[in-house]
Formats: sequence, structure tokens, C-alpha cells
Amino acid sequence: MQWVKVLGGVLGAAALLGLGIILGHFAIPKEADVPAPSISQDLDLEVLETVMQHLDASRIRENLRELSREPHLASSPRDEALVQVLLQRWQDPESGLDSAEAPAYQVLLSFPGQEQPNLVTVVSPTGRVLFSCRQSEQNLTGEQAGPDVVPPYAAYAPPGTPQGLLVYANRGTEEDFTNLQTQGIKLEGTIALIRYGGAGRGAKAVNAAKYGVAGVLVYTDPTDINDGLSSANATFPNSWHLPPSGVERGSYFEYFGDPLTPYLPANPSSFRLDPDAAPGFPPIPTQPIGFDDAKILLCNLQGTVAPAAWQGALGCDYRLGPGFRSDGDFPADSQVNVSVHNRLELRNSSNVLGIIRGAVEPDRYVLYGNHRDSWVHGAVDPSSGTAVLLELSRVLGTLLKKGTWRPRRSIVFASWGAEEFGLIGSTEFTEEFFSKLQERTVAYINVDISVFANATLRAQGTPPVQSVIFAATKQIPAPSPVGLSIYDNWIRYSNRSSPAYGLVPSLGSLGAGSDYAPFVHFLGISSMDIAYTYDRSKTSARIYPTYHTAFDTFGYVDKFVDPGPLVTAVEKFEGAAAALDQHISALQKGTPDPLQVRMLNDQLMLLERTFLNPRAFPEERYYSHVLWAPRTGSVATFPGLANACSRAMNTGPGSAAWAEVQRQLSILVVALEGAAATLRPVADL
Repeated sequence: MQWVKVLGGVLGAAALLGLGIILGHFAIPKEADVPAPSISQDLDLEVLETVMQHLDASRIRENLRELSREPHLASSPRDEALVQVLLQRWQDPESGLDSAEAPAYQVLLSFPGQEQPNLVTVVSPTGRVLFSCRQSEQNLTGEQAGPDVVPPYAAYAPPGTPQGLLVYANRGTEEDFTNLQTQGIKLEGTIALIRYGGAGRGAKAVNAAKYGVAGVLVYTDPTDINDGLSSANATFPNSWHLPPSGVERGSYFEYFGDPLTPYLPANPSSFRLDPDAAPGFPPIPTQPIGFDDAKILLCNLQGTVAPAAWQGALGCDYRLGPGFRSDGDFPADSQVNVSVHNRLELRNSSNVLGIIRGAVEPDRYVLYGNHRDSWVHGAVDPSSGTAVLLELSRVLGTLLKKGTWRPRRSIVFASWGAEEFGLIGSTEFTEEFFSKLQERTVAYINVDISVFANATLRAQGTPPVQSVIFAATKQIPAPSPVGLSIYDNWIRYSNRSSPAYGLVPSLGSLGAGSDYAPFVHFLGISSMDIAYTYDRSKTSARIYPTYHTAFDTFGYVDKFVDPGPLVTAVEKFEGAAAALDQHISALQKGTPDPLQVRMLNDQLMLLERTFLNPRAFPEERYYSHVLWAPRTGSVATFPGLANACSRAMNTGPGSAAWAEVQRQLSILVVALEGAAATLRPVADL
């Protein structure tokens, strides 16, 4: 199959799935005298057939080409031009929505210096520059150069010019730095070379600073992204693998939302923190580099050979340092200088919102969104998602304008601004409309990246959305192999055994990697994130290889990608859930009136909110969901309790650490009892 056809097919399948989820649970015919559909009817097949006739995969492909034609960093002229593109589409008289608007927020963003570019060098004891890392990626396709291609940088890293001996610190976790320290390596004043993965970007710099490190370099190891391949002829443009000069850009701010207006929308009148005192910024200068430059630095290090788990695929034994070996490319006492000249700026960044009013429950919202901004061209992230968003809204808008269809509930399409800097647009939106969204939003559907690759669906979500996703995927054909539904194809790649339902696809949990985070963690709204992805049995790549680089272009996508006390509470919750399931089954056998359906749906919608406790994690901004908060261990659920137990294990029974275990246990019990109460019949207290 030609890549052109494959690209259209997978993106088309992604659009159909999004439509299936929306139509299956939020749509009814427009005519007011038509009875509400049975709650057992997950998808109106007649409406879906009509939608399929309108869906045009070639339009999605052309959307992607237009969206990724130029770099569109948040608040840049091209980013604002795309705001107008979205508004024009959603205001079109033949295929537009009921209304569209583009509210802007004044937010703090971080950019590399223009007059003084960031630079990493190796200098001799006399100050002579012996080696300079690349300041931009190699221009392999003619798209990696130009004034609109932002040079690689660590957003929000502070300016500075630290210089010191180089050490290798693996992934920059606290455990990694402790390991170095126990081996007698003096970390104060050093420059740490760290690979991506294992810890968040911002955490790498925070951890390094705790041990006296003066500056941080971050690179992507071919082991983690390229299945070990590192040569130019084995990487892009000859394959989908990251080329040696590729550099992952990213935000190193620890929280999400505008850094200066936590819990407040970033409007001009809002109180702002002093940027010099605001928390969450990296404490030391940090700069990302390509693995070709990292190889020169790392393969010249002296010192103890790094542990086997720390080794990578740069073609040499990784050593810990500090400093360079005497028989290498540099004098033994040479040092590394990290010159960072980032600047902070208040910029206007826009969200674009398109609304279809609901026919029966206009005060209930279903949100479908993805972000618009990218570090460079952003063909996969996020333009594949936006390309699908535009076609999905065009199809529904066409039916709307013809007067043949209107959803049961209101649908809000959202194009978020400044996501790459820390989920800013979506967070400001949730802050501004906190009460309304928390009271009225049924679900949030996130399609940040529509296609990582073309093998199978990858779906993440909170438990209440599992049945929604399963039902929709069973009724949408997979782009390949022919004859299978998306569900059938998905279960072949990723599955688990369910006590109640047998073998089912694996639904991942939601962390904080995209715009669903403020909806889940801040508002407690049931959310999902869907994408087509690669076969993980055939690659160890942690994400698609050109992620956040200048090589994430339309050509790349077109050619490569688309192809106890607690137990009792749990028992109460399980009992209430079982009773509710029986209630649902009884309603499905009859003909429930819309109010009965409404009450039932409200119970399911509000279930997620019961797990919010704003005082559960005072040290974590915005996080208040006791099931899905950040965790430091391997336990996916009840992270507050798991983290507290981990910290208390080596302390005495009367310690503050064990008191925190009791506090977290109490929080969980209250949350579970509240959840059980929400699931009980609405007439009962």
C-alpha cells in the first residue's frame, strides 16, 4: 500500500473513532418529537453511516499538510494565523458550528536568546574553545533551517554560563545522583550529562541542583528512541529514526498552567507572582543537545565504567567522570561550558472554541480537544490531532447546517494554545470556567496526537470511559487488516484479563502528559486520550523518534508514521457499583424516559468528582485526584497512600511519616465512601 493511502486511512480511522465516541453517547436526531434513544444503543448506526459518507480522508491529509507547512511555536505569527484558520472553518456558513470564538490569555513563555544563542562548548584550562555542540539541527530536508525554526532549548531554564568538569548521571533521577555520590564522585560545580527518560524534564534539573551540580545537558540516547540505531544512513530521512543531530525541545517548568497565575485565569487583571520568586522553574541552566554531540562528550569521559543499566548505544563504554580522560580528544583538565541566554516574556496565546448546542441537554458539555502549538512543524504532535479535529467538526457542522442532525448534549471543540509550555491554554480555560465546567461537563476527549504510527489504537482514560471506548471501537473498522474492527485489532496488540468480561484491550491510565491533565486532576472530569500507535513488540522507542524536533514534518508523517479500613470502603463501592449495573440492566430492558437517563448519566458523570480532595497533595499544584495523582513508585492507583508507605518504611511506628500514611488512608476511605454514595439511588441520602 502506498504511504499516501495509508496516511489517509489511519487518519480517517482516527476521525471515525472520534465521531463514533461522540455520536454513540451524545447524539440524537434533530426532530424534537423523536423519542430519546435507548441507553443500550451505544451508536446510532444510521447517523454513523451518514457521517461516513461525508468523511474525506484526503481532506485530513491536506489539513495536515497545511497545518505543518510552517513552524508554529506558541504565540508566533504562524500560530495566530492558524487561530484564524480554525475560526474561519468553524464560522463557515455551510459547514461551520453554532458559534466560535478565540479568547486570549496573557501568559509567561520562555524563549532562547536571539542576539546571544545558547551554546555548549569544551574549553581548555586557558579558556580556548576546543569543541562546540551544534546550535541547530542538520538541515536534512530543507525544513530544519530558517528564522521560524526555534533553536533547541530547555524552556524556562534560567540564563547562566556555568562551567565545570563533566559527569554522566544516567537519567537524572535522585537515585542516579545518590549512586554517583556513593561512589565518591564529587558533584559540586560539575556539569551533568543526562539522557531523556526515567524522570520528567524539570525533575532532572531539580535533582541535579540538590547535589550541587552547576548545569545540565540533556540528550536522547539511541537505545531509548532508535532501537540502538545511530548512524546517519540508518536514521531520518532514510528511516523514521531520530537522526544524530536531532534534539528534543520541551518545557522544564514543573507544574502546568501559566507560571505566574496559579489557580487564576491569566487575564490582564489577574494577580501575578513575581517571576523571580515563582516556584517551578528549573534552578540551574539546562540545555538539550543531539546524540552526535553527546557521543563526543560521553565517549571521552574518564572514571569508573557506568553500571550496565546506564549504558547506551553511542558505540563506547559509558563512564561516570568527572572530567575527560588523558588519551582522548581533549586535555584531561578540560571543562564544559553551558551558556544559556533564555528570556521570559508575557505573550498573548489564544484558545479556539467551537460550539454545537445540544438539542435536549444544552447545559451538558462534551469537550473534544487538542493543542495547536508546536515546537517546530509539529506534523505528528499536534497537527495530526488538529487535522482530524477539523475534519470531524466539518462533517458534524455540515449535518448541522443542513438541519438533519443536532446532538443531545452540547459539543465543544477546542484548539488549545501554548500546550507545549505546560498545558497552558487548557489550564487557563479550566481556571476561568471552573464551576461551570465541573458542574456541567460530561467528559473530555483528548486527541493530542492522532497517529504515532499505524499499527493499533492506544487509549488512555479514567475507568468510567472504558465502556464508551470499547463500544465505539467495536463498531469502527480498523484501517488494516481488513475485516477487523479497531477493537479486534487493538486486543491483538494490548490486552488484559478482566474478571467480569474476560480478555479485553488494555486501557492506560492518565498522567499529566497532555491537555486532559487539568480536566482530570483539577476538575475531576472523566477523560480519555486516544491515538494510533506503533507495535511495541517491535520497538523499544519511548515515543515516536522525531518527537519535539525539527524533523517532525509532513514528509516524516507521510512516509514513516502512518504506516481493610480501606477494604470495607472498597466493598461498599463495589456493592454500589454492582447495584447500579443492575439498575442499568433493568432500564435497558424497558423504555426509560429521558429524565431517568439523565439521572443515571449524572451519577456516572459525577463519580470522578468524588475522588477529588484539594488537601490531599498540598505540595503538588493542581493535583487533587486521589486515584491518579503523581506517584514515585510502581503502584498505579492510590498513589498518595503508596508514596506515604514508601517514605515510612524505614521509620519508627510513631513517626510523622506513619502519621501521613494514616492521613492518606483516611482520605481514601472518605473518597471511596463518597463514591459509593454517588452510585446509590439518587433518592437515597
